[in-house]
Amino acid sequence: MSISYEGIGAWCATFAADAGAEEGKVVKLAADGSVSKCSANDLICGVVAAMGRDGKACSVQLGGLARVSYSGENAPTVGWNTLAADGNGGVCVVTSGGRSYLAVEVDTAAKTATIML
Repeated sequence: MSISYEGIGAWCATFAADAGAEEGKVVKLAADGSVSKCSANDLICGVVAAMGRDGKACSVQLGGLARVSYSGENAPTVGWNTLAADGNGGVCVVTSGGRSYLAVEVDTAAKTATIML
């Protein structure tokens, strides 16, 4: 039996896509109704689920379970982690700042974690 968390509890909203917003990457609010790529240590608002054809709008997953990439010396662990943006479209474990996220799955080979947004 294979276990999958894809799509569980996912809900999305459409935003204008500003600088650097890419499908599968974490984003932050940039202005009213728009999101942009996160810089290192930014708080994330969600993960881009899909980009519009023209690249001017995107659907952002704001809740539910989402798979994100991670970087840094410390991998997230299954359970609660304090995470922030890594500046490369993923997340990293931080000791100050950040927010607490529940990781239900961590793949150290692929450097991904499935977290509850």
